[in-house]
Amino acid sequence: MADEVAVAVIGAEEVPAGIADAAYHVAVPADAVADDANLTLAPVVEGADVVIAEPTRHVKSVVGKLAAAAGASVITDALSIEGGVATEMYFGGVGQVKRQAETSCAFYTAGAGAFGDAQPSGGNGAAEELAWVAPANAVKLVSSSPIEKSGVDLTKSDVVVAAGRGFAEEGDLDLARAFCDKIGAGLGCSRPLAEGVNWMPTETYIGVSGLMLSPKVYVGVGISGQMQHMVGVKSAGTVFAINKDKNAPIFKQCDYGLVGDLKTILPALTAAL
Repeated sequence: MADEVAVAVIGAEEVPAGIADAAYHVAVPADAVADDANLTLAPVVEGADVVIAEPTRHVKSVVGKLAAAAGASVITDALSIEGGVATEMYFGGVGQVKRQAETSCAFYTAGAGAFGDAQPSGGNGAAEELAWVAPANAVKLVSSSPIEKSGVDLTKSDVVVAAGRGFAEEGDLDLARAFCDKIGAGLGCSRPLAEGVNWMPTETYIGVSGLMLSPKVYVGVGISGQMQHMVGVKSAGTVFAINKDKNAPIFKQCDYGLVGDLKTILPALTAAL
């Protein structure tokens, strides 16, 4: 790894002091898009041995352009990086594969929880503001409107409860909401509840093509435990499962399990806690 660590943030977020040896901030002009920040960040990346990026849509776009300019590819969703060798998921989390960059600068996007135990350290003070450098064929932002999200930000929740197909009626989700309120959890779901019956917002869908989370505690309620969902919480600290099917695959993947009807178990747990 490099002897010095630099952090760069695109957008309105503030960069905390003391997290790296150097810190940079990129303010995106009102008529521009974050995806075009690659030329602005190019001097920061130049000469770097390793570039690790947050796996968000805009940042992926930026790091892809930076890697292309360097004649390199990007190793995506790295779960760990040791000795220049990255372990990443493939085929939607069915397995893992190890990859190593052949170029002098290695580009990665980090998987959820990859640096969960890392402690910030460094001598940076206020972040240096980088002057925006627009590309020759820049995207012009015509208009934008924020997406109204409901509930808590699951990516920042220490405790996450996920509802699955075991919820037979939309009204039963109130049992899960009451349970979440009691334990201070965020409520997510499996894909069918978000894109099948539309009972839950799409931004709460956990799984291979949805959210990839690393909460301290995960509680799957009415979740069968299929790979497409469980890969989204494979970095969870402790996994609990509630399902009326004693043979549900999730019971082979959890730390603690309760077999029973969620309509009985959830109210009982909520009352007891």
